[in-house]
Amino acid sequence: MTEIRAGSGRARHEEPGTTRILPDLVTIGRVSVDLYPEQVATPIRSVQTFRMSIGGTPTNVAVAAARLGNHAAVVTKVGDDQFGDYVCHALAATFGVDIRFVGIDPRLKTPLAFAELYPPEDPNIIFYREPRAPDMNLTTDDLDLRVVMEAPILWIPASRFSGEPSRSTVRRVLERRERRPEVVIDLDWRPMFWSSEDEAGRRIGPMLDHATIAIGNREECRIAVGTADPDRAADRLLARGLRAAMVKMGGDGVLVATVDGDRESIPPFSVSVVCGLGAGDAFGGAFCHGILRGWPITECARFGNAAGAIVASRLMCADDMPTLEEITEFLAGRAP
Repeated sequence: MTEIRAGSGRARHEEPGTTRILPDLVTIGRVSVDLYPEQVATPIRSVQTFRMSIGGTPTNVAVAAARLGNHAAVVTKVGDDQFGDYVCHALAATFGVDIRFVGIDPRLKTPLAFAELYPPEDPNIIFYREPRAPDMNLTTDDLDLRVVMEAPILWIPASRFSGEPSRSTVRRVLERRERRPEVVIDLDWRPMFWSSEDEAGRRIGPMLDHATIAIGNREECRIAVGTADPDRAADRLLARGLRAAMVKMGGDGVLVATVDGDRESIPPFSVSVVCGLGAGDAFGGAFCHGILRGWPITECARFGNAAGAIVASRLMCADDMPTLEEITEFLAGRAP
């Protein structure tokens, strides 16, 4: 495998004739350099020091899955700058994520995201993605369509549909995948990426017709399918032809609904929250771990809940994603 030089704008693909390694999970979407205040429960104006890591929903999901021993790859783009170099090094060397499809944009800067943990359970993210982030310029040249078609799980956050050429690229991927299991759409509502809620709903809704599983909280469901009521949202998601829908209900747990008529609320785990960021991404990576092993979907959700609770009790996202042993021990300690 070779890497093309920085600045070419192309992803890192395998050389012709080499054996193609198929990841267990491919995520597509944003990446950023994240800065977390070490002074928790403090407004940004009073923060003295930050810890640096990587972030972005699909990036964190890939990291979480890799931490559990899965082969995860992320399709994204960084800038031709020191922060882009840091992202690539951290993904590959620190977190063990496949970076074959991390492209380099010769003009745009790698995005930054500052977290304000004030309060810790409902943090604010301050994005620096101006004039736009490299990951919004994804084209089909930035990925290997064969890998994307054949990977057991394809994970796409709904923010991918907020602009071009990313939206058209992902739509083509979804159409070619032809709903081959599993295609997971993370409803991932980020208001700053959209001109309005109406636009988001118009763009996200049709993409659900290409998914097999959808995951989102009440607000994200309201944007995507027009209702925040968990049962009605699940009904509307399943009506789009999905095999399963998961509605995150915060302190009420996760509602899991399947096309077979099964419906169950998976209770949450109570922890002292240090940082509310990253818990959903930990859920996603752990959920994929269970899917890859053929677990019942309710067990996948329970495993995801445990991973999310662990991360919520820690400061960082990517750095603090739990290992398999940690989740297993956590669940054993919470067994009835």
